Amino acid sequence: MRPFEGIKVIDLTHVLAGPFAAYQLAVLGAEVIKIENPEDCDQSRNTGSNKELNRRDMGTSYLAQGSNKRAITLNLKTDKGRAILKQLVAGADVMVENYRAGAFEALGLGYKDMQKVNPTLIYCSMTAFGQDGPRRTHTAYDHAVQATSGIMAMTGEKDGPPLKCGAPIIDYSTGTMAAFAIASALFQRTRTGRGQHIDCAMADVAMMLEASHITGYSSTGKAPGPHGNKHAYASSYFYDTKDGQIMLAASNHRQNKRLFETLGQPERGDADNETRATNFKEDEAVLREIMRQKPAQEWEDHLQAHHVPALRMRTMPEALADPQVKTRKILHEHASIPGVEGALTVPMCAFKLEHGGASIETPPPRLGEHNAEVLESLGYSAAAIAALRSEGVI
Repeated sequence: MRPFEGIKVIDLTHVLAGPFAAYQLAVLGAEVIKIENPEDCDQSRNTGSNKELNRRDMGTSYLAQGSNKRAITLNLKTDKGRAILKQLVAGADVMVENYRAGAFEALGLGYKDMQKVNPTLIYCSMTAFGQDGPRRTHTAYDHAVQATSGIMAMTGEKDGPPLKCGAPIIDYSTGTMAAFAIASALFQRTRTGRGQHIDCAMADVAMMLEASHITGYSSTGKAPGPHGNKHAYASSYFYDTKDGQIMLAASNHRQNKRLFETLGQPERGDADNETRATNFKEDEAVLREIMRQKPAQEWEDHLQAHHVPALRMRTMPEALADPQVKTRKILHEHASIPGVEGALTVPMCAFKLEHGGASIETPPPRLGEHNAEVLESLGYSAAAIAALRSEGVI
């Protein structure tokens, strides 16, 4: 039995962070019903690297987090659409939405409204800046939050411009944090019997990602700046090798000692952390010269054999081909998906359970694929469903 089996989730989210939160629950057993506007679908359906799939509303950004969900369309600007949503919420455990603060309240679908429908509901709101504060109505995306949070200001080369991360780390971190918040609220409900409102903000998550930097700044008053691939010590740095690059990560004293011993420079390995920082340039010059003498993979194998953290730089294709990734089984390959040619690989979740772990049973659904199935479960007849379609409700 997976952790969230028996839990029903109404997913009213779009783009990346919200859908990823619901997806994490789905791969761990929750029944997730994804709801989209019939005339304005989740924009992730038409974004991604495959333009043809974007045109079909099956973009790779959507496919990456659409498995194990059922999909229906509802126009929540209509009375009938809102009534159907409330019917669904009445029998649900969780509702997740990630629209601008106040948007659902304006439709009569806010937490207080839904609490009347289902007193034990866990209602999760995901926004850029949260439900309160002077910026509560501001909107943003991952890269904008990276900019406003200070993350971009500390990313990049020392004398270069601010740089965003290559992956949408705020989106996926927020999705993961929201899933954790929902799990926490569900656990709490088993003790109190009460539902509650979760207020999850992308900007808050960005602050958590900067935790040690924030504490460091509060201690020294010195704002962190960009350092490229440089760390405090030369033994934690990025080096060119004979055929590529390698990241050394000999962070603590024991690892530093082992690194220089295996490189034939034992006298350098005895330095304390303060001396290591002072001797950065000298140690860097030595390591730079040594690292150029062998291929990156050879260095990785040699240093790891001596328990020195060191990994060569890999491209995504190389990383995916790594036997370690295959062993971990955190990715799932769909042999086929309706509307998509060929096999497709999607992530599941970043941890394994001894029993009842993440799994995928169904492929990402097409827009509104389960309209009839879900509405019939609520008691709607075929004629009533046809009428809702003709009225633009679904």
